[in-house]
Amino acid sequence: MSRTGIAALAAAALIGALAGCDGVAVRETTPLPQQQDLFDRIAIEDLITRYYAHLGAGEPGAFGDYYTDDAVFDVNGIVSTGKQEIEALYASTGEDADSNTSGGVFHMVLTNPVIDVSGDTATARFLWTGILNTDPKAPPRVTEHGREYDRLVKRDGKWLIQKRVVIADSALPERYAATYQPRLDYDISKD
Repeated sequence: MSRTGIAALAAAALIGALAGCDGVAVRETTPLPQQQDLFDRIAIEDLITRYYAHLGAGEPGAFGDYYTDDAVFDVNGIVSTGKQEIEALYASTGEDADSNTSGGVFHMVLTNPVIDVSGDTATARFLWTGILNTDPKAPPRVTEHGREYDRLVKRDGKWLIQKRVVIADSALPERYAATYQPRLDYDISKD
């Protein structure tokens, strides 16, 4: 089907949906399982994107909101358990900034999401890339790159991280040198 055909079908569906909005009560429906999986997948991707938006913001307490009370966070072999330990790890990371992320405008880019939803549990994988620009007239440079693996649970309608594993593939900060393992074939579903 052409783009024009798809656009025409979408417009017809929107017009049909809006036709019911003329003051007549619209009945809520329960989404089909495939639709709910799609809604959940979008919510999980949004959760992780918002999580990464906090990096470098100087708000270590904000990270606890994304985790279950008993969450486990393994970043390059340093394991923190529970919200307080996770927030403390972020607080100490902010105090010990490395040269890969300082001295300019820094952004994390998330790519290659693979999110599998099964009811109120899910797993997610992402690639992350740190990009730094120290001069607005110069091209940015990639400063770090790695992988993230998450196990998530849905509680009271909200997705939360139950276990998160972050593995650097380049530019490993010195503070992780003693605990780092490459773990190229890591599988969060087997944890």
